[in-house]
Amino acid sequence: MLACVLALLPATWLFVSADGRLRTTADVPRTPVAMVFGAGLWNGEPSPYLAHRLDAAAELYHAGRIEVVLVTGDNSREEYDEPDAMRAYLTAHGVPDGRIVSDYAGFDTWDSCVRAKKIFGVDRAVLISQGFHIRRAVALCDAAGVTSYGVGVDDRHDVTWYYGAARELVAAGKAAWDAVFRPEPRFLGPREAGVSEALASDGAR
Repeated sequence: MLACVLALLPATWLFVSADGRLRTTADVPRTPVAMVFGAGLWNGEPSPYLAHRLDAAAELYHAGRIEVVLVTGDNSREEYDEPDAMRAYLTAHGVPDGRIVSDYAGFDTWDSCVRAKKIFGVDRAVLISQGFHIRRAVALCDAAGVTSYGVGVDDRHDVTWYYGAARELVAAGKAAWDAVFRPEPRFLGPREAGVSEALASDGAR
């Protein structure tokens, strides 16, 4: 019984950390920056799950609730580029290129949150992901120093959804480890002014 309680502690922490900070696209407070986490590519295009996240970001932008979208994902090899695919999808859906900032080293949720704070200077953000992941994203960004609201997009409860939900039980343990020990991201690098420049620009480019 003690082992079961200990195993569930990280998941409980995620639930409590995000309590009161989950919103929909209709009621999320106006916030300058939205972060969209990568969720895989299919033949170079955003997977359906990632496309739904990007649709929510585009909806928030057109509603005037956000000004800039930070797309964070995996570009660890030349032939796999989540941020550029995400940028192309957003521009095709009416978000100006100048309002999109790319983080090419968002290899996992913790790395994305730390880099948002340390590299891009983001203090507050709307986080966009699937419902099964959004609490972990909010908790980790909070631990990294980014105050956030989470928008969990709806998806059909198919095999992928149930896999993702089950995976969160394991990921919760790693998240707790990251929040306590605060490891450096796999790649940190120098500060970038992309977010501040996008906020200051007219977004037309």
